[in-house]
Amino acid sequence: MANNTADHPPGNSVTEIDQDGDFGITMIQLRDLMELRSGEAVSKIAECYGDVQGICRRLKTSTIEGLSANPTDLEKRYTVFGKNFIPPKKPKTFLQLVWEALQDVTLIILEVAAIISLGLSFYHPQGEGKDNCGQASGGVEDEGEAQAGWIEGAAILFSVIIVVLVTAFNDWSKEKQFRGLQNRIEKEQKFTVIRKGQVIQISVAEIVVGDIAQIKYGDLLPADGILIQGNDLKIDESSLTGESDHVRKSLEKDPMLLSGTHVMEGSGRMVVTAVGMNSQTGIIVTLLGATGEDEKKVKKAKTQDGIALEIQPLKSEEGAETEEKEEKEKKKVNVSKKEKSVLQSKLTRLAVQIGKAGLIMSAVTVIILILYFVIDTFGVQGHKWTAECTPIYVQYFVKFFIIGVTVLVVAVPEGLPLAVTISLAYSVKKMMKDNNLVRHLDACETMGNATAICSDKTGTLTMNRMTVVQAYIGDTHYKNVPEPGAINPETLELLVNSISINSAYTTKIMPPEMEGGLPRHVGNKTECSLLGLVLDLKRDYQPIRDEIPEEKLYKVYTFNSSRKSMSTVLKNATGPGFRMYSKGASEIVLRKCSHVLDASGQPRAFKAKDRDEMVRKVIEPMACDGLRTICVAMRNFTTEPDWDNEAEILNDLTCICVVGIEDPVRHEVPEAIAKCQRAGITVRMVTGDNINTARAIATKCGILQPGEDFLCMEGKEFNQQIRNDKGEVEQERLDKVWPKLRVLARSSPTDKHTLVKGIIDSTVGETRQVVAVTGDGTNDGPALKKADVGFAMGIAGTDVAKEASDIILTDDNFTSIVKAVMWGRNVYDSISKFLQFQLTVNVVAVIVAFTGACITQDSPLKAVQMLWVNLIMDTLASLALATEPPTESLLLRKPYGRNKPLISRTMMKNILGHAIYQLVITFTLLFAGEKLFNIDNGRNAPLHSPPSEHYTIIFNVFVMMQLFNEINARKIHGERNVFEGIYRNPIFCSVVLGTFVLQIVIVQFGGKPFSCTALTIDQWLWCVFIGVGELLWGQLISAIPTHHLKFLKEAGHGIPKNEFSEEVLTEGENEIDIAEMELRRGQILWFRGLNRIQTQIKVVNAFRSSLYEGLEKPDSRNSIHNFMSHPEFVPLSEEEPHVFQIDENSVQIEPIFSFSGAGVGSV
Repeated sequence: MANNTADHPPGNSVTEIDQDGDFGITMIQLRDLMELRSGEAVSKIAECYGDVQGICRRLKTSTIEGLSANPTDLEKRYTVFGKNFIPPKKPKTFLQLVWEALQDVTLIILEVAAIISLGLSFYHPQGEGKDNCGQASGGVEDEGEAQAGWIEGAAILFSVIIVVLVTAFNDWSKEKQFRGLQNRIEKEQKFTVIRKGQVIQISVAEIVVGDIAQIKYGDLLPADGILIQGNDLKIDESSLTGESDHVRKSLEKDPMLLSGTHVMEGSGRMVVTAVGMNSQTGIIVTLLGATGEDEKKVKKAKTQDGIALEIQPLKSEEGAETEEKEEKEKKKVNVSKKEKSVLQSKLTRLAVQIGKAGLIMSAVTVIILILYFVIDTFGVQGHKWTAECTPIYVQYFVKFFIIGVTVLVVAVPEGLPLAVTISLAYSVKKMMKDNNLVRHLDACETMGNATAICSDKTGTLTMNRMTVVQAYIGDTHYKNVPEPGAINPETLELLVNSISINSAYTTKIMPPEMEGGLPRHVGNKTECSLLGLVLDLKRDYQPIRDEIPEEKLYKVYTFNSSRKSMSTVLKNATGPGFRMYSKGASEIVLRKCSHVLDASGQPRAFKAKDRDEMVRKVIEPMACDGLRTICVAMRNFTTEPDWDNEAEILNDLTCICVVGIEDPVRHEVPEAIAKCQRAGITVRMVTGDNINTARAIATKCGILQPGEDFLCMEGKEFNQQIRNDKGEVEQERLDKVWPKLRVLARSSPTDKHTLVKGIIDSTVGETRQVVAVTGDGTNDGPALKKADVGFAMGIAGTDVAKEASDIILTDDNFTSIVKAVMWGRNVYDSISKFLQFQLTVNVVAVIVAFTGACITQDSPLKAVQMLWVNLIMDTLASLALATEPPTESLLLRKPYGRNKPLISRTMMKNILGHAIYQLVITFTLLFAGEKLFNIDNGRNAPLHSPPSEHYTIIFNVFVMMQLFNEINARKIHGERNVFEGIYRNPIFCSVVLGTFVLQIVIVQFGGKPFSCTALTIDQWLWCVFIGVGELLWGQLISAIPTHHLKFLKEAGHGIPKNEFSEEVLTEGENEIDIAEMELRRGQILWFRGLNRIQTQIKVVNAFRSSLYEGLEKPDSRNSIHNFMSHPEFVPLSEEEPHVFQIDENSVQIEPIFSFSGAGVGSV
């Protein structure tokens, strides 16, 4: 490519810019130009500017030297053309988050009750006529209530305010954390430009119009530009156009490159013509405006082929909000995106169950109280309803309503959403230290349920520090790198030239950063190993590259997943003709060789039998040593062929040498894989290497164990086994292969996606598999998206892979994945611990409030005391139990799986066991406490009496029992030692001590607001002693074998495999997934589920009744929305004669016949 430095000197002087007063082209002209495509753009450039060089001259830049990097010049460009920055949306203010938190149904009920209570406290009816209106025990208004009646309402409101502030603060800090994470991702995103003739990497935000940028495979373009020089360049423009086909770019046909698009193949250079808000992405963002609603509409409308439009590129300081919205849009539009996480679906179902139970209990309480009052007043006492008595009766009824609401408040665990959010946020923060950068919160928890990991080999299991250790040159197999003198000089010259020229010029070996360190490998690691071979042969590659710069390369066939080779063509300097250098996977390139250089450097014929012999004697021994084999070859052309006919060009080659490259296994990987296997996780290696190398590495890692019956196969064989005669993948065939498959070699990205999808969609096991996938290349995007958790490589990963992933491994190390599993399981266990504690409190408090209210017509625990126990203690408990650090023991058990309930039988035993202890103690104190402690009876106390010691002791003992039960709740699998590792969690210790101190303050100084009176030291010791009894009782419970308690039910199941997803029918109706939306906000609206559930059951019944009997409900796994089922909803038919398959690209339902486990289902 000719360079026009003569037309404009590279060192663009500032004085010249000042004289011109402006550039030779305006921002508007460039914007208009960038809106044209292909032929139109080429003719417009030719008509107005001559060629791309003309545009470069007007932008005062050199295609070879780039910009001068003069600060004044850069500043001028910022001013004229704008900065490469898209302003973020404003984050939600704290007040907005407070308002959102106030929308919680539970809190609304509390607020209404509090306001009614407050209103009534200021309304005092006249005293006369009271005697005629009847009298109920525990009357509405005693002196304490008269003086401090407002306190209960105020205390409820105060508690609501605390919960709202905690939730809002949590959401605010989460959003802040996401913005920080987004900024971190942005800062890490660098781009290669040429300035002052030097190739440098700068932050994407620093790119200006006029920069000459180098682009390569895997890049996400940060700005609009026009191609100056390209090698086999293909771009994925689906993020802007919705067209999934890759667009070939060339100077002659289509040189326009757009920001936000992905480079899928090839390399090249472009001149930047539009940045930030003036780029095509920026213009679309501007059109969308700032509202999320418009954004959704445009995204929805512009979607084609199931591809969601990623309007927002990685470079934009849009925080979490945009990213989450974008992800959500992708989830809604693209059916292949993940369904909601395991924990979310279980929590949603459990929330509905608890909500129902709470509603029933509170309704029954209110009904019993009203009936008792009505029968007693109008039946037994024979009073009549008179006008003057109406206010008093209303007060009674409102009091009953408040008691009912108190029961409801206690029944619904508000602390749960908080526990979930705290646990996830805490884990994400800590995972950063373990080299896991979590992009989506729920991925953290899903990872704990992973049953399979499909890992790359290079860089993840191995060090990705490649070194040539063996070579076959001139008919000799060298077990070590040979001395230069041992090789024929002509062969050596060819080898050095081939490696130096036929590799990306961005790949280099740099001096070590620290003295005595290893040289730094920059760029493609395989190419680095070959350049290392050149240096080992006492030669240098740089002078050759300086002599033949990239502009002189006639044609480049860049490496891609289908070619598995790279070739570069040079025009002969001395005479006519061309020379092509090639390199690639040995078995692929050798098949295209017809000659090989012998010891004297002369080509001799290389037939099929010679190739078989070389494979047997050279390549297989190298591969069995775990080496990656690369063949370097060449070909001379006397006349110019048709360069587009690749099959003809990449043929008739002459083999120069075959090298064996070692990529040592990371030292820590075998142990990490052993941990995974102990934890019930199957590790599979999916690699592009040949099968022998893959098998050798897999054996070193421990993926393959001697004597085990496992499959290792190549992509070609894999496809033959899983596809039918028409070439379509059949799930049934795939189900026969994947359970035993451990190594998939010579696999394409499509094979990886097929394998991941096949495992996820499989119905072979009892539960659906949860699959994690690692990927670094652009083509790994679909597999990363399809997987339940996608891990992208932070160092070797391309921008495209990072965008498709859920977690970024900042150190590219497999060990970090194991840590992610540990943290994921810890989140799950933390939630279960909290549930065990919370539900014990709830069961006891509900029963005490319910029976107390029915027997004494007043709850032994007052509303404010209940709120202290329920809201404040649970908020603190969620903090204590959700921040338990993970231990290695988490990896000694199998994954829970999708269908295992949140509350296991052991946990149910603990909940009910401790509830029995607490209820016996509470009722003993309620009905015999005055005798035991020799104090006045607090039951049926006369009116106008101050808070009694009797009821204060009940309240205090209740809190002490919860406090010590919190220590029991630390273990959920029936372990005996509940104190194990307690010192490693300072938060837990401080919460327990803090709660204890607060309880002392409330009892001793709470007075009327808390209905408490100060206790003596003896009484305090008895209260603590009864509390400590919880620990001893816990030991007794854990001694009872769970398997004998068959009557215990489990709760909080996942969604069964055979459950029907109603959303499949209404996919286009933009259905909102409750659990997904609400868990993100850290809130679950417990009661909305009840209404939805009734509707859904009607829909399901209607749908099922229209089909013939015996029809099994279609499988919901292909749907991104999951049906929140009715807990008691049992399938009518247990047989499985019919399975429905939902096509991913359309909502067609195709019946396929399948067989039930025992016998054949009738069709």
